[in-house]
Amino acid sequence: MIHERYRPQTWAEVVGNERAVLAVKRLCDKGLGGQALWISAISGVGKTTLARIAAATIADPLSTREYVARDLTVADLNRIGKSLHMYGMGRLWGRAVIINEAHGLNSACIEVLLDLLEPIPRHVVWIFTTTRLGETKLLNGEIDGGPLYSRCVPIALSNQGLAKPFAARFLEVARSEGFEIPATKAMRVIQDCSNNLRAAYGWLGSPEALDYLVESPTAAVAAA
Repeated sequence: MIHERYRPQTWAEVVGNERAVLAVKRLCDKGLGGQALWISAISGVGKTTLARIAAATIADPLSTREYVARDLTVADLNRIGKSLHMYGMGRLWGRAVIINEAHGLNSACIEVLLDLLEPIPRHVVWIFTTTRLGETKLLNGEIDGGPLYSRCVPIALSNQGLAKPFAARFLEVARSEGFEIPATKAMRVIQDCSNNLRAAYGWLGSPEALDYLVESPTAAVAAA
């Protein structure tokens, strides 16, 4: 998928939310071990991207595990907890656990996580990501996620002020994919997608986007 091919891999490649990114980078520079992060935002502004870049500062890919909250069971978490007592594999010695869509956790899983996060081994980091709406439901709904949230460092990302930088990134990706899109159109696409960069990349597969697709010279010769 386009958004995966062009997902930022370094701090310098992350677009927008400079203060939040700087805060996470500062935590990473000091060492993420023994901590839990809680990253919240609307969809498409970089929650998972930020989580993965942060995780990569303490753990190699072999020692980083990523899950979707709704798929986790108590047995899964107990198994994860046991594995975290061992140091990681690869150049780095830490371990990272990323749980996306954290608002999908059930009460039984939250109870287990409260034990796993108290305390967290110094070579381990937990990172939770969730949408703002999901966060509200988790903290104010039938399942009390407050105790879990209180054990984490909260990092809130915003979708405000992202139209211009997201439009610039969108244009770079579009050109790499063979599209020539005017800057004004790129801005409209970003705004129509409510500053959701992932959704904007999805627009490149729409029939409307074909109007901006540039046929390569090689393809034109072959067609002739």
